[in-house]
Amino acid sequence: MVEKAQLTATPSLPIGEDGPLFAEPWQAQAFAMTVRLSAEGHFTWPEWVTYLSAEIAADKDKPSDNNLETYYNQWLAALEKLVTDKGLASNSEMSGRKEEWRRAYINTPHGKSIELGAAHTKHD
Repeated sequence: MVEKAQLTATPSLPIGEDGPLFAEPWQAQAFAMTVRLSAEGHFTWPEWVTYLSAEIAADKDKPSDNNLETYYNQWLAALEKLVTDKGLASNSEMSGRKEEWRRAYINTPHGKSIELGAAHTKHD
C-alpha cells in the first residue's frame, strides 16, 4: 500500500480527510492499479511521480472544466506510458483491451454491469 508520505509526494493528488478523492469509479480503479503495480515491484513510487509530473507539465496549458477528470486523465496517460516503458504491456495490447471494453460497453443494456463477454454479442 502507498504510505501517506508517498501520497503527499504525488503531485496535485486531490486528498480529503479519508484519502484520495475520486469523481468516478474508473478514477479509483486507475489509482488502485497504479498502487498495485508499484507494490508488486514493477516500478517505484518515485518513478511513478516522475511520469505523472511529466504528464501534468505537458498538459498544463489545456483548459479544464473538471479538475478531477483532467487530473485522472493525466494519471491514466502517465500510467499507460509507464506500463509500456516497463514492458508490462504494449501500446497495441492496451489499444486492443480498450476496444474490447468499448464494444462491451456498447453491447451492454443500460443498467447492467459491463462485462468483456458482451463485447461480441452484437455488431456495432
